[in-house]
Amino acid sequence: MKVTVRAEPESGERLRTFRARKLKVTVERMKKHYLPILLIALASQCLAQQAPYSTRIDRNISIFNDVFRQLDISYTDTLNYDNLTESALNGMLREIDPYTVYVPESKEDDLKRMTTGKYGGIGALIMQRQDNDYICISDPYEGLPAQRNGVLAGDVILQVDGKDCKGMTTAEVSALLRGKAGTTVKLKLSRRQLADSLSTGKRQQKSKNNSIIYKEFIREEIKLPTVDYSAMLSPTMGYISFSEFTENSSRDFKYALDSLADLGCKSLIIDLRGNGGGLITEAISIVSLFVPKGIEVVSTKGKMLNSSRVYKTTTPPAYPDMPLYVLTDEHSASASEITCGALQDLNRATLIGKKTFGKGLVQNIRNVAYGGHLKVTTAKYYLPSGRCIQGTGIEPDITIDDSTKINICYELYRKNMFFDYATLYAQTHADYPKPNTYITTKSEIDTALIKDFEAFLEDKEFTYETETSKFFSDLLKIAEQEDLDSTIIAELHDTQSRLQTTAHNALWKNAADVQNFLEQEIVSRYYYQNGRTCIKLRQDPYLSALDFSK
Repeated sequence: MKVTVRAEPESGERLRTFRARKLKVTVERMKKHYLPILLIALASQCLAQQAPYSTRIDRNISIFNDVFRQLDISYTDTLNYDNLTESALNGMLREIDPYTVYVPESKEDDLKRMTTGKYGGIGALIMQRQDNDYICISDPYEGLPAQRNGVLAGDVILQVDGKDCKGMTTAEVSALLRGKAGTTVKLKLSRRQLADSLSTGKRQQKSKNNSIIYKEFIREEIKLPTVDYSAMLSPTMGYISFSEFTENSSRDFKYALDSLADLGCKSLIIDLRGNGGGLITEAISIVSLFVPKGIEVVSTKGKMLNSSRVYKTTTPPAYPDMPLYVLTDEHSASASEITCGALQDLNRATLIGKKTFGKGLVQNIRNVAYGGHLKVTTAKYYLPSGRCIQGTGIEPDITIDDSTKINICYELYRKNMFFDYATLYAQTHADYPKPNTYITTKSEIDTALIKDFEAFLEDKEFTYETETSKFFSDLLKIAEQEDLDSTIIAELHDTQSRLQTTAHNALWKNAADVQNFLEQEIVSRYYYQNGRTCIKLRQDPYLSALDFSK
């Protein structure tokens, strides 16, 4: 007989002990089996809160990869994947701001040039002419490889290292001329051989065939001077043209200023027109020459903690009391604006010219995959007064209107008449008087020079028509097509005839401007960029606000 025994309920104490044991076993089982699941669930919930951000990145990267893959599979022609990637990245970055850019490893030299101002090349400016399928040399830099090896302004570049340059752009030829310092460059040039007499009157044209010239020399590391030009413009007024804020540029600036001080400089013009900026540390060093040590020059504010900081002057000032005048224009940007804006805020300089560009964004270089770099905006600049440079620019204390009237010089310049005459002049004159740097020196009209230039223009069959006359010519055509009243058309014809002028009349009416452009080109053939700037400053409207008579 089978007997089933049923346990009776425990007493109170025994029951509590039993339940406690049962709870402990349950907890241990949960810790062993369910806690990992619970932690995973909690982690998933946290990740879910961030999912929109990470998912958006993953989603868009997947789209890009899939499009790239489909192109690789289906597109009819072979693709350059490196160029496509670079274009895609920079297209994306342009949506952010113009200064955040991707620099692949293949263009690392460009990055070096941005920060140091150095590149491997021959040291010459080039230009495109309307009357030639080839690029030509416009300005060899004095003392650099091209000039030292006899390359002249006006030389046409036919080949670089055996590669025909016909139809190439200036950027394409420039890329061929540049290369690693120490490498050999071979140039095939065409040079006009002119035997024209430069005596006044009708010329006997004796132009020979263009000669072919071969040049072979070594590329060097080119570091264009950050101080474009420095000189005394009067017995007490010094002038420094400063082109960019690259490594050690503040050292070059101080050297130029010290040299001017030795010549009697009591007040200084700092020309920052066209200076697009560069390294903030160089701007701080230049301001430190004129402002007491420890004074705030600029601050930066960004998203990351290390992007926000305050920059102060670093050394006791070498010239604490020197009156300063800073020239600015719409192309003065970034470190230029820090310099002029800080000097203005600290009441250390008078700004003359035009409102600056308004670039107050800080860029830093970040390394990316496969040797590339990302120049990325990380912060904004703020001047000592608290104003942000970005998008606002710096208003000058004295505004200058440098708008010039259009006259015959525009057409002469556009058609390279000044350039070609100066090239001819240099072939037939061994030297030219060195110009005086004082801008108080007034140039008298050199009638012999203008007459000879006019004879040159006649040989070139140069004709001149004012823009207004061109407009009336078009207006007459429309009037005749619309069959307007004959009286109106006759009046238009009469007005047009009175608007017409000869090249002779226009040339002599604007003789002062014509001579200034001629002298700039001619002097540059003998004294290069310094000579050109010296002549140009004589008619610089930005300097009209200053007194150079002292």
